[in-house]
Formats: sequence, C-alpha cells, structure tokens
Amino acid sequence: MPPHIEFKNVAKHFPTRNQPNASNVVQHLNLQIQKGEVVSVIGPSGCGKSTLLNMGSGLYLPSEGEVLVEGVRVTGTVRQVAFMLQKDLLMPWRTIRQNVELGMEIDGVRKDKRHQVANALLKKCHLGGFENHYPYQLSGGMRQRAALARTLAVNPDVLLLDEPFSALDAQTKMVLQQDLAETLWDEKKTALFITHDLIEAIALSDRILVMSERPGRIIEEIIVELPHRNNPMQRRRMSEIAPIQGRLMELLRVGQEDLH
Repeated sequence: MPPHIEFKNVAKHFPTRNQPNASNVVQHLNLQIQKGEVVSVIGPSGCGKSTLLNMGSGLYLPSEGEVLVEGVRVTGTVRQVAFMLQKDLLMPWRTIRQNVELGMEIDGVRKDKRHQVANALLKKCHLGGFENHYPYQLSGGMRQRAALARTLAVNPDVLLLDEPFSALDAQTKMVLQQDLAETLWDEKKTALFITHDLIEAIALSDRILVMSERPGRIIEEIIVELPHRNNPMQRRRMSEIAPIQGRLMELLRVGQEDLH
C-alpha cells in the first residue's frame, strides 16, 4: 500500500513583483505518513509548518515536487483530507449543529442523515444538549470541540491540524487532546499535527519531525516509542517523556543556527 499522504522532494516559494526570485519557504522536503499514523511537526516560527499543511490539503500547490494522497497526486482540494485551524471559525449565524453539518450540507447529504451524524459527534465531543446553541453562547473550549466535530463530520481519511489547541488554557487543552487522541485511535485516522508544545507533540504522536529555520526542511525524526497513544494524559505521567523533550529542545536550538 502507498503512504496515506506523502510529500516528495517538495519546495514552496512565494515570488512577488519586487522579489521574483524569493527564497523558498520549504525546500527538499520528503515525508511519508502511513494509514492510522499520527505525526507531529515542530520547528521555529516561519519555517513553513502551516505551508506544509496547506499543500497537503491542496490549498497551495508545491513549486517543486509533489504531494500524494493514497498514491494520487494532489492538484486541488482533496475530499479525503480535512483541515482544522487554530481558530474555530464557526459561523455565528448558525447553531452549533448547523455548523457541524456544514461540510455534509455542501456534499449534498440528506438533512436527516446530517442531523444524525452531527448529534452523534456533538455527544462524543461532550456537547450533547448544546446542539441549538450559537457560538457566542459557548466557551472557547466548547467552540473548539464543535470545530473538531465539524472536521470529523465529513469522515476524512486524513486530518491536518494546525495548532488547534494553542489558544486554550492548559486544563481545557489536555481534555481536548484526550478527546482527539481517542477519536484518532478508535477510528484509525491519519493525522499530521502542527504544534509548538513539545509535551503535546510527545503525548499525541507516533513520530515527531523537527524542521529547521526557513527555508524549512526536516532535520531529524524522533520515533515516540511509548505506549498509550490513545491516552495522552497517561503518557504525560511517564518518566520517559523527559529525555524526549530534552532532545527536542536541543534540536530546536540547533534549528536556529545556520545549517545552510
């Protein structure tokens, strides 16, 4: 079987009128993620982490190389891929259930089926009873839960997550990490996760990729050989986390040096 999602010798640059030969945001980037695997990417700000997700979703096309999903080259947005951002971006004029149903509505799913799926996901995301509330009536953590339910509602094969919990307080963040980890594990979803939180990366991932400063490229891969990937709260209590965190901190310092 081909990798579930693959980046092959990818580079991306954004030339402007004044800078037709602008430097690459990412370059010489190769990455394979297998079905059911969760991979986190860390690196300094501006190294191209979000650009990587944009290319994975088909919102950007690479300047060089190619991105493939299930062996098929990405030339535009991909039905099997869903993208969750830092902000919930819920539509304030739609109820929480209507927000969760949005992708299914665009896909032409019947109304009764949309309601069934949305209600089940809201219950799973601990939002049962809030189906008819509006976003302004929910806390930030609850809105982000609704955004996760909306992402899952279209039943994607691959989830791209761009620091989805970065704006939340520590307690809410850990609860949502637990919800996400259980869902990814139970439904065998593939995920590419961007974060600046090293413990979050260790707690959620099978592998962690460290990127250099811009132009970003992968400078090291850390395999997280710890049990309980479906239970990040339990992983957080393991003494084995400390040396992995130390290695990641060391690599991020190296990533800020001149590696060219």
